[in-house]
Amino acid sequence: MDLGIAGRTALVCSSTGGIGEAIARLLAAEGANAVVCGRRGERAKKIAADLPSAVGVEVDLMTEEGPDELLRATAEAFGAPDILVLNGPGPRPAPATGVDMADVDAALDATVRRHIRLVSLALPAMRARGWGRILAVGSSGIAAPLPNLALSNLGRAALAGYLKTLAAEVAADGVTVNLLLPGRIETDRTAQVDAANAARSGRTVAEVEQASVATIPARRYGRPSEFAAAAAFLCSAPASYITGTAVRCDGGLVRSL
Repeated sequence: MDLGIAGRTALVCSSTGGIGEAIARLLAAEGANAVVCGRRGERAKKIAADLPSAVGVEVDLMTEEGPDELLRATAEAFGAPDILVLNGPGPRPAPATGVDMADVDAALDATVRRHIRLVSLALPAMRARGWGRILAVGSSGIAAPLPNLALSNLGRAALAGYLKTLAAEVAADGVTVNLLLPGRIETDRTAQVDAANAARSGRTVAEVEQASVATIPARRYGRPSEFAAAAAFLCSAPASYITGTAVRCDGGLVRSL
């Protein structure tokens, strides 16, 4: 299938590893100009050098100026982005009874405020062109809140509500807005959560992983490349009639439809 994104510019946030890197690599392989970014500037540049048409940008999106710096760097390299993939690390694991207002503010900064700022910067050019793709890497916790991840459940649900509202407002302009929800994907973040669960429960990390795999119908963790394939389709031209939805890539982990 021709994804119809050759020559398009794809800005993939937090793409120096894990899911973000896999998405950036696949979009670039499909002919998009890829903007690889993250705090690890040398890593971003190394990944970009491996791709047909890409630039690596060192940026900290948790600073006030970070989103603006990233959009400026994208415009200087390729012009305004056609594709914006919202991605980033989640808040620390914590039970609902173990959070305070400082935790809530930090969670909203990480999972909501920076993403909304990026959207506000990228959206006007998409609407003017009559074509755009906004895709957020969410969490299966949006569909079924996860134990010991109260801060992530809170922030990612808030972003989902914003993006669902936005999708209806910009659909007629040729801009789609979707979420892609990972389950247990083999990433550093998954390893962090498994380690936290092991420490909390007194089990080994291997025991936690085995217990997690037992809850997944596919009986394994997903690979970043599998998640990236789903992301690439949602960012494609053929996906133009899919908007305002949350798609799960979780091996059947969440049992609801």
